[in-house]
Amino acid sequence: MADLVWLIPAFPLAGFVLILLFGRRLGDPKAGYLATAMVFGSFASAVLIFFDLLSRPTEERNTVVTLFSWLPVGTFQVDMAFLADPLSITMCLFVTGIGGLIHLFAVGYMHGDPKFSKFFLYLNLFVFSMTLLVLGENLLVTFLGWEGVGTCSYLLISFWHTRESAATAGKKAFVTNRVGDWGVMLAMFLAFSAVGSLSYSVINESAETGELAASTASAIALLLLIGAAGKSAQLPLYIWLPDAMEGPTPVSALIHAATMVTGGVFLLTRINPVIAASYDWVPTTIAWVGAITALFAATIALAQNDIKKVLAYSTVSQIGYMMLAVGVGGYVAAIFHMVTHAAFKALMFLGAGSVIHGMHDEQDMRKMGALRKVMPITAGTFIVGWLAIAGVPPFSGFWSKDEILLFALAESPALYAVGIITAILTAFYMSRQVIMVFFGEAKWTSHANEAEAPEVAEGEPAPETHHAHGEFKPHESPPVMWIPLVVLAGLAAIGGALNLPKLFGIPSGITYELEHWLEPVIEFGEADITGTWAYDNKYILVVIAVAAALSGLALAWLVYMKKRIKPWEPTLFANGWYYDDAISWFMGKPGRDGFQAVTDFDAKIVDGGVNGVAVAVRETATQVRKGQTGYVRQYAGIIGIGVVLLLGWFVVIRGIL
Repeated sequence: MADLVWLIPAFPLAGFVLILLFGRRLGDPKAGYLATAMVFGSFASAVLIFFDLLSRPTEERNTVVTLFSWLPVGTFQVDMAFLADPLSITMCLFVTGIGGLIHLFAVGYMHGDPKFSKFFLYLNLFVFSMTLLVLGENLLVTFLGWEGVGTCSYLLISFWHTRESAATAGKKAFVTNRVGDWGVMLAMFLAFSAVGSLSYSVINESAETGELAASTASAIALLLLIGAAGKSAQLPLYIWLPDAMEGPTPVSALIHAATMVTGGVFLLTRINPVIAASYDWVPTTIAWVGAITALFAATIALAQNDIKKVLAYSTVSQIGYMMLAVGVGGYVAAIFHMVTHAAFKALMFLGAGSVIHGMHDEQDMRKMGALRKVMPITAGTFIVGWLAIAGVPPFSGFWSKDEILLFALAESPALYAVGIITAILTAFYMSRQVIMVFFGEAKWTSHANEAEAPEVAEGEPAPETHHAHGEFKPHESPPVMWIPLVVLAGLAAIGGALNLPKLFGIPSGITYELEHWLEPVIEFGEADITGTWAYDNKYILVVIAVAAALSGLALAWLVYMKKRIKPWEPTLFANGWYYDDAISWFMGKPGRDGFQAVTDFDAKIVDGGVNGVAVAVRETATQVRKGQTGYVRQYAGIIGIGVVLLLGWFVVIRGIL
């Protein structure tokens, strides 16, 4: 069955082709349902291959399918080959599964859009590119998918390109990711020069056997870190992701939760033997990049008021956790958190989309409140996602985040401290969002103002009110939108069962299932923390993690619900530490100044010179033209004067006579 791994990318590719040919004819909603069916077909293929691999012995869970020889040039040969192993199939399962739910949600969300078919055309192409990225047997095939998702992100983020902000956001994402792509390309060149192949198996085997020098391994790992920082929105290249909120909400869910932003973490996990073979400071660098990014983004999220911007910075922070896990050798923990994050973050983005839909395109949380009474399904499912990301047991985010913190403490108390502080901040700002949107005062009523806004009474419908968008009241989304929310809420609630630790009497037969599944891929690079203080005192760490989550929730409740503490939302945080502005000034101002100088030179010197000559000729011609009267007598007189002057020149000057 694994030999049919090519079916996974084939389905969304077929959807892309069909919509390209017949999309306008199909229209709304048929084009959307076709695209959704194609992605679910890809998911079904991934499920079948998963069970095929699961039935095999651990050492045989690896199948390479070569479609054709892509680049046979002398000794250099790259095959268009797919790799079906536990890591790639795990990625495919949540990329296509959650991607399919996002497609279904988008059918309702994008209803009525004049470019409905084109939107799903881009979505299918995006999923195809992402599956190509994770299934590639070598770096070049992966890079093909890597560039594909980058291109599609530009098309999707700037989908509503008539808005200048959307067009700018798309270009920003594209350009920023090109910086990261430069790192990936250099890594490919270096890997080929070192081992003569771009195949992951050859590169990783060279690292495992010691044939790959530590210096070379370090260089490859650092260059891929640059690529990962761009694709997974880590410092210093995170700036594109918050602006990506300009795209339709399903795009935000697809990019931020299940696909593009996980690409960097996946790539580093794929080459984990190379990281293990590098100098010790290389994985430490990766860990600190992730830890600092996680804390940095969490502080910014504290002061955001746009419902999608909060989730965007939350994504940057959570990906930081995954990078931290990669740096400390907790590859299973990184993938575990990637899977749980895909579920609860997709849930929260789609929930935000449902809120925006119900609020008639309003995104400012300060104009919401009490929506749980009028949007109960959206509120209930969103709350599940909130508890998951906040790290409240038994929801999925608790288990995956706790495992990352365990590995962090085993490596460095400082990394653990940053991680636990970030966890407190995460619980706080996500609780702030839930309170501002679903609890408290109904800011969308006709009586809403900063001083008083009556709460909707229990069991009573919201009154018809006047809003900036006209007379309306918030409303629940249609089933095509809330059904994916319910499914994702279930996954966010129970997703922790994938890799339960041996705690609280949990039977050993159901513990560390994801670790056992991924063992063939991460066995070499995975850190062994048995015997460390952190491992021996896991129960203490669980208590600390729970206390961190509950303290964040309680503090947010006191500040925003009970209002016993004045909110602290510094302008510094609201403006992202002015990092984006600084980068724009540093990178953009020289370019703008240089362009302006060239423009001025062209206008004043080049054009000025040319135009000056033209003006001089025109003025001269104007004066000369005045002598052209058309009178023969005048012309004869002028000729006579000329003859006299000529004779005078010969007589006086030349002395001929």
